[in-house]
Amino acid sequence: MDLKSLIRDIPDFPKPGILFRDITTLLRDPEGLRYAIDLLVQKVKDAGLNPEYVMGIESRGFIVGAPLAYQLGAGFVAVRKSGKLPAAVHSIEYALEYGTDCLEIHQDALHPLSRVLIVDDLIATGGTASATARLVQKIGCKLEGFGFIIELQDLQGRKHLPDVPIITLVEY
Repeated sequence: MDLKSLIRDIPDFPKPGILFRDITTLLRDPEGLRYAIDLLVQKVKDAGLNPEYVMGIESRGFIVGAPLAYQLGAGFVAVRKSGKLPAAVHSIEYALEYGTDCLEIHQDALHPLSRVLIVDDLIATGGTASATARLVQKIGCKLEGFGFIIELQDLQGRKHLPDVPIITLVEY
């Protein structure tokens, strides 16, 4: 199946000069969604990964991560923006182009030495995925790899990630 044909391009979003790769058109297509999740599952298995937890990055990482975790027989852990979780959290601050941001997970979400796969819809510059990896490592978990539907290769986000398997389905 040609996943690119199910991904919509939106020029000048969120600002002029940016070409936004919109996966909502892929997600609404029952066959496309099933194919994308099944392909991610297969690629994770082919890479020899056996995560105990799939960690989805807010918010589209939740959409990809939950069915992936289900298919892999793993738990799902949500990585949220600051202030969204009700219990005690582990936090990590990271640099943005103009300022900083913060990601959090519940302190009781993972135990040290857990095997974790980080997923999101897209890797661009790698900043959010890299920060999430540092959060996983800060807790003392084993980062098994990353999974993304889309990789924007020109932005070279992969070079900012730890040396673990990086699974992508579509490259631009």
